[in-house]
This record gives sequence, C-alpha cells and structure tokens, in this order.
Amino acid sequence: MDTTPPCPQCKGEITYPDDDNLVCAECGHEWPASGDGDAAATQVRPRDSNGNELADGDSVVVIKDLKVKGSSIPLKQGTMIRGIRLVEDDAEHIEGNSDKIKGLVLKTCFLRKA
Repeated sequence: MDTTPPCPQCKGEITYPDDDNLVCAECGHEWPASGDGDAAATQVRPRDSNGNELADGDSVVVIKDLKVKGSSIPLKQGTMIRGIRLVEDDAEHIEGNSDKIKGLVLKTCFLRKA
C-alpha cells in the first residue's frame, strides 16, 4: 500500500499525489513531492500582501479596516503594528500589538511591510 505523508499545514492524513505535488484533501494545501523529506526546505515563509517576506521584529501596516473579535474597537487602515512575531508552522498569520489593542493575531493578506 502506498503511503503519502501527512499535510505539513493542517497535519491531515488524507493526501494524494498530483503531478509533481502532493495535495491535502482536507485543507487544499499543495506542496512539492520531494523524496528527501527535508521540512526546512519546504517551509513556507510568511509574506505580506505585496509578496515581501516577513520576519520577527518587522513593522507592518494594516491595508484595510478590520473588525477585531472580542473588541469594540476596529483596526483602521494605516494602523502600524510594530515588532511582529511569526506564528510557528503557520505562514498565513502573525502576532502583534497595536497602540490600542494588545494580543492580535492577524492574517498576512491584510498587511504590508512598513
């Protein structure tokens, strides 16, 4: 029986080969089907809405107004988030603090590097 590795993003067990890639049926994530199994080489780095790579300690700017769950204060366009932290094993989210709201987890598609 052919065994395929679990999804590196959601850890789902239902994966299948598609040409030169492996695909997760649960979350739709695709990754190269390299036989070496090197996780560091396949690790996806977080990128902002313009495609710039983000790193710990960077400053980012919110590109559109966002509603914040658990708060009545919205996060306005142009708000600066300084000293971001990358979420381990998740290239779509970062952690940070604004001047008014602490403990934010934001999607990188709503941010641009400052």
